[in-house]
Amino acid sequence: MTAPASRATPRLADLAAQAQVSEATASRVLNGRAGVAHATRQRVLAALDVLGYERPVRLRRRSAGLVGLVLPELTNPIFPAFAQIIEQSLAGHGYTPVLCTQMPGGSTEDELVEQLEERGVTGIVFLSGLHADTGADPARYHRLRDRGVPYVLINGHRPDIPAPSVSPDDGAAARMAVDHLAALGHTRIGLAVGPARYVPSRRKAEGFKAALTDRLGLPPADAERRVCHTLFSVEGGHAAADALLDDGCTGLVCGSDLMALGAVRAARGRGLPVPGAVSVVGFDDSPLIAFTDPPLTTVRQPVQSMAAAAVDTLIEEIQGHPVRHTEFVFQPELVVRGSTGALRG
Repeated sequence: MTAPASRATPRLADLAAQAQVSEATASRVLNGRAGVAHATRQRVLAALDVLGYERPVRLRRRSAGLVGLVLPELTNPIFPAFAQIIEQSLAGHGYTPVLCTQMPGGSTEDELVEQLEERGVTGIVFLSGLHADTGADPARYHRLRDRGVPYVLINGHRPDIPAPSVSPDDGAAARMAVDHLAALGHTRIGLAVGPARYVPSRRKAEGFKAALTDRLGLPPADAERRVCHTLFSVEGGHAAADALLDDGCTGLVCGSDLMALGAVRAARGRGLPVPGAVSVVGFDDSPLIAFTDPPLTTVRQPVQSMAAAAVDTLIEEIQGHPVRHTEFVFQPELVVRGSTGALRG
């Protein structure tokens, strides 16, 4: 952001107060003088950005290179949340992020990767891309590796793709949701989740079915019937909830917060209050979800730590320090709000 002309030159008092340093220290940083600790210097530079001042030319960092970030879409608020943290982390390492988003009728993931390679990117972060689709050919990622482009995968580990990957524990997330609903007295619990070909959907379904069997004693065949695969969207959640409510479910576990909002809408459309008659649990804890009506109980995806780990791993690879091609799994957290309650009657 460019500051107004009247404030083109930072006031030392404002800058020092924002950075919590002395005016003398702020002056040394602005004039590029030595004798200031790196962390303190970064704090002063960050204060310049926060206050809306342009950095002096001498203080502008040269980019260490371009790094692509490939997203499936921006409609689901969890993707912009990931993108923001990844971009901030890349910038902190000196790299310039290039955001690429797929849209219906727009460029495919392969086309976006081709465009990134033409721009000479030094690495790529894939978030919930084709790597998460068990029906997609992993050869595209092998070719990318053969061309010497490091990359890291977020959400959707595939052992047949030669790259480090970062994931939440989807199975544990589903078990947390079931345990929470069971503790509230719900015994008829259903799962609304995305298409079965996606790794996160499969893992959530597996954890969910195991929890129904272990916690409620439901036979595996009956547990299987409580899983409804649909689209990862509000409409998909609504459709799945309709089917599960028809089956008598009073507790609904959803594969995303958007699906959970669709489930709430489906219940209310039948005159069933949430949480009075039906309890709903989402997944992600995406921005603003705490302010829905009712505030949504959800399983929080550890976005901050996952995004930081993905960037750190990619930077290691870019700098020539190979990282083991394995999966780094992060633990989710149940956040209880107003969409779940004790079973009545």
